[in-house]
Amino acid sequence: MKIIKKLCDLIDEEIHDGRKYAKLALEHKDEDMALGEMFYNLSLEEMRHMNTLHNAVVKAINTIKAEKAGDPRIEGMQVVYDLLHERSINKAKEVQILQGMYRE
Repeated sequence: MKIIKKLCDLIDEEIHDGRKYAKLALEHKDEDMALGEMFYNLSLEEMRHMNTLHNAVVKAINTIKAEKAGDPRIEGMQVVYDLLHERSINKAKEVQILQGMYRE
């Protein structure tokens, strides 16, 4: 179950970096289009990393559920993950909004 925590931490890092690059893209959009585009593309890449990590978390959770069926801790693990996932979704939406602002 430690791997789920690690993957969730990595997801947060990718979202953080995606947000950072999206903000930099907006800062440089008008003064240096090439630089703005580079930061925008880096932001998109960070969000692709986030999706890759998310898929790994889902796979890990499904594996743990299959291997430990009936273990009462599984329900608690799922509750914690659902909370972390909801927070990540909200943070990722903020990044998508910033990316959308860049494209306007």
